[in-house]
Amino acid sequence: MVSPRPPLARVSGRAGQNASVNSDSRSAPRTSPPPALWGRLALPAGLLAAVGGAFAYVGTVDPNEPGHYPVCPLYRLTGLYCPGCGGLRSAHAFVHGDFLAALQDNAMGVAAYLGFAVLWTVWVVRAVRGRPVRIELGRVQMWSVGALLLVFTVLRNLPGGGWLHP
Repeated sequence: MVSPRPPLARVSGRAGQNASVNSDSRSAPRTSPPPALWGRLALPAGLLAAVGGAFAYVGTVDPNEPGHYPVCPLYRLTGLYCPGCGGLRSAHAFVHGDFLAALQDNAMGVAAYLGFAVLWTVWVVRAVRGRPVRIELGRVQMWSVGALLLVFTVLRNLPGGGWLHP
C-alpha cells in the first residue's frame, strides 16, 4: 500500500509558470534575536584597538629618524609627492599633540584621521542602539574624493605648493 502524500498548493511563478509548494511550509520565517551589546561592539572595539596600536607604534618610533620606515617608492623613483607622503610624520605629530606640524606634514592625513573618528563614533552609537551601519557612497561622492586627492597631489608638487610638502 502506498502512503498518502500531503496536499500540494499551487503558487504562480514568473512568466506563467507554476511552482508546487508543500502546504505545510506556510509558517512565518524565524528571525534570530539581535546579538548582545558586547557582540555588536566587538568589531568596532577590535578596529579601534588595531588603529590605536598602529598610532602608538608610529608615536613611539619616530619617522623623522632615518632607517625606521621605508621611503615612499613614488618619491624615490620620481621625486614627486604622493597623497600619502608625510603620512607617518603627520601621524607622529598628531599623536604628540602637535596638530600644526601634522597639518603641514600631510593635511589629507589629518582629515582622514578626523573622518575615521567621526565614522567610528557613528558606528558605535548605531551599534549600541541596535541599528545597522550603512555607508553608501554614490558615484558623485567617490569621484569627488578621487578629484580631491588628485588636486591635493598636483598642488603639493607644483612650485607654489611648497606649503603642502611633507
